[in-house]
Formats: sequence, C-alpha cells, structure tokens
Amino acid sequence: MAGVGRRGFLRTVTAGTALAAGTAAASGAASAAVPAASRAARRHDGGGGAAFTWLGTAGWRVEAGEHVLLVDPYLSRYDTGMWTGGFRAGTGLTVAADTVDTHTAGARTVLVTHTHWDHFNDVPHIATTTGARVIGTLSTYNAARAMSVPTGQLSTVKGGEVLEFDAFSVEVVASLHSRNPSWSVLFPGVLTAPPAPPETVADLPEGDTLAFQVTVRGGPSVFFMGASDFVERNVAGLAPDVAMIAVQSSEATHDYVPRLLEALDRPATIVPVHWDNFEVPLVNPPRVPDADTRRRLTEFTDAVRRVAPRSRLLMPEYLTPYTF
Repeated sequence: MAGVGRRGFLRTVTAGTALAAGTAAASGAASAAVPAASRAARRHDGGGGAAFTWLGTAGWRVEAGEHVLLVDPYLSRYDTGMWTGGFRAGTGLTVAADTVDTHTAGARTVLVTHTHWDHFNDVPHIATTTGARVIGTLSTYNAARAMSVPTGQLSTVKGGEVLEFDAFSVEVVASLHSRNPSWSVLFPGVLTAPPAPPETVADLPEGDTLAFQVTVRGGPSVFFMGASDFVERNVAGLAPDVAMIAVQSSEATHDYVPRLLEALDRPATIVPVHWDNFEVPLVNPPRVPDADTRRRLTEFTDAVRRVAPRSRLLMPEYLTPYTF
C-alpha cells in the first residue's frame, strides 16, 4: 500500500509542478507524506482518472471523465452561533449564490447523505441552476420538492442500491447520524411528505442518513461519510481504497474509529472530514472551531495511526484537487 497507484492518494498542486506532500490541518495534526508524481500522468479521461476537491464540512466535488459529481455540497457557510456563544435554531436558510455557483458549475449528479442544513442547504439552488439529479433519502426528496426542485430531477434511495453512471458507479449504504454527548441527534425526524417551504435550519431534519461508495471505472473506490456513526454490517466488505471519514462529534458511539476502520478493511488512504469550522469562509488553512473539536481530531488521527498504521492519513485543504 505504500506505492503510488490505484491505492495511492496524491495531491494536485499548481499546473506544471510536482504533486506535493499531504498537508497538515490548522490543528497541528500531522499528515503522512504523500509520494510525488507528475500531474501529466494523471489524466481525467474516465479511464481511472478522477479529481476530488474538498468543499469543506463533508462536501466534495468529484470530476471523473466528463461527469461532475457532488457529495453534500455546502458552501454558503453562514453563522448560526454554533461556535460563537449560542446556537440559533431559528437561523434563516440563505444561499451564497456566487460562491456556490463558482464551485459547483457543471454538476450533473448530487449525492446527499442527510438533510441537515450543513449538507443540504445549497442543494436545491444547485439543482435548479445546473439541472443536476439529486439522490438521497425520502426526506431529501420531500425537502427538495418543497424548495421547488422538479420531481424529475429527484431520485430516492434507501441503501443497497448500486447505481451505474458513465464514469463511475455509486453504491448506496444505509448509515447512521452522529450523536451528541446526551446520545441524541440534532433535529431528528423524517419528512414523509413535502413540508411548507423550509425557512430555518431547524426546518431541515436529519431525515435518515446514508453513506456512498463511488467506484471510478478503471480506478479507485472511495467511501464518503456525512456523519460520524455507521452500521458495521452495512460497511463490512466494502474495502474502499480511500475513505472520507467524519470525525466523531462526541464519545457517544462506542469504539467508533477502530470498529469503522476494521469493517472497511483499513483503507489505504484515510481523509478526515467534518472537523472544520463551517461557519466561516473557505480560506486555507481550514480552521478547527474550538478546543473540543481539536481534541477529538487529535484522538481521531491517533486512533487511525494505531489501528491502521500502514494507511496514509491525509488532512485535506479547501478547494484543492486530489487525484489517484
């Protein structure tokens, strides 16, 4: 697994330069070195080449062949008071249209892990602007309908589906949302019918949670999480090459990192996500929001190194293309 190739994860830097080492997060957690290779050797022609760009939180832009796939694209990043003195559940939903449009242009497919605002907020705007197909739970379907996304652009999934696209396939995995220290989920509930148009962050419930495994044709398989819990039996056997893993939000889930990495067969590359302050602009280096998150991020990276010492640990930077 130490070699470059299908199970190697490389960071693309400026055109004409070599691929650099994996970056360290603002928290000071160090990442393992990533071997260098020329960008010219990594063509995005649908024959195994793909570029993965972190949009912050659990969001990704994936370019495979001519297909632009988005996962949980949340770019508006407005203040709800989560880390500034008191969370405001009545914060109004807003879209930073210029920023969203810049980083989601050309989208054809959007995968949504769950319907909380920091995963779904920008999806209706993206769908209506680009015509992209939105794939998610029944709650995602109904929230999108309520926010004027045409039903012809919406696909509901439950977990177990394997969907074929031109340059990749997507396996849908029934999953779980993370829990707070009181073992509770923020804004629980399922939308079984289109509600009144959502206006605040509290109007978007969790609505069940999914994970996705994207396998590029002739290339790597990449596992995407949007929340820090999972069904062990559902992920066993996936064995992805790369795993985008949400950092635990509390200690409520037993043995989270060891159980997950063992079930995933210790992916060759592990990328922590959902640890950044998603209420400030996308400026590198990403900011860790508070001391508690910094502690949990350190515990996460320590656990990865202990349980999967041969895996690469890559701390991503915003809007930076990474290629296999």
